[in-house]
Amino acid sequence: MIERHGRGTFYHSAVAHGDTLYLSGCVAEDRSASMKVQTRQTLDKIARVLAAHGSDASKILSATVYITDFAAKDAMNEAWVEWFEPADLPARATIGVATLGEGVLIEVMVTATR
Repeated sequence: MIERHGRGTFYHSAVAHGDTLYLSGCVAEDRSASMKVQTRQTLDKIARVLAAHGSDASKILSATVYITDFAAKDAMNEAWVEWFEPADLPARATIGVATLGEGVLIEVMVTATR
């Protein structure tokens, strides 16, 4: 799957190397939504990309989460633990950033297996 981003830049939404999948950063569609809703939408987008490559959320090994407001981290965590099965929680780093683009509150990159 090739994504169009910004001013004509193209990239793959995921790249496979053997049975390992490296997903590009995913963001929510509704940039006016709250952190919790944007997190759910982002995770749902990740699920669609994984499914297109023969994988699913249970096979996510690690995630890097970029958020623009650490005060909203609890809302992100609520959506996160609702979406994952407890046994399937991946290793995760959460990084605060100044901006991710207009209205974007969260961006998530994951590494998964097939």
